[in-house]
Amino acid sequence: MTAGQTEIWHNPRCTKSRNATARLDEVGVEYTVRKYLDDPPTADELRAVLDRLGAEPWDITRTGEQIAKDLDMSSWGRTPADRNRWIEALAANPKLIQRPIVLTADGAAVVARTDEALRSLG
Repeated sequence: MTAGQTEIWHNPRCTKSRNATARLDEVGVEYTVRKYLDDPPTADELRAVLDRLGAEPWDITRTGEQIAKDLDMSSWGRTPADRNRWIEALAANPKLIQRPIVLTADGAAVVARTDEALRSLG
């Protein structure tokens, strides 16, 4: 993401993701769309986003997805020592990333599944 831009990690097939872009449009926020399934984030990008979110990788993992079940992620540890394993799995399988994620120009970030989450960005 370039300086001065808001970016949304978007899946156009997802209702929550479409609702978030509609809400951003309603309030006049200029943003770029990253179709993260087509342009997956790297492990380093995920680390940076997690830092901005103040979250751990398991907090943004869609554990109900078949991929997560196939990887048996429910049995994975959730400690600092396990963090890289989760991040690598998300980078390799972007479908596991909770959506949408909105990253603002001022460094804030939120998993924007609700209007309340979007409003928290100010």
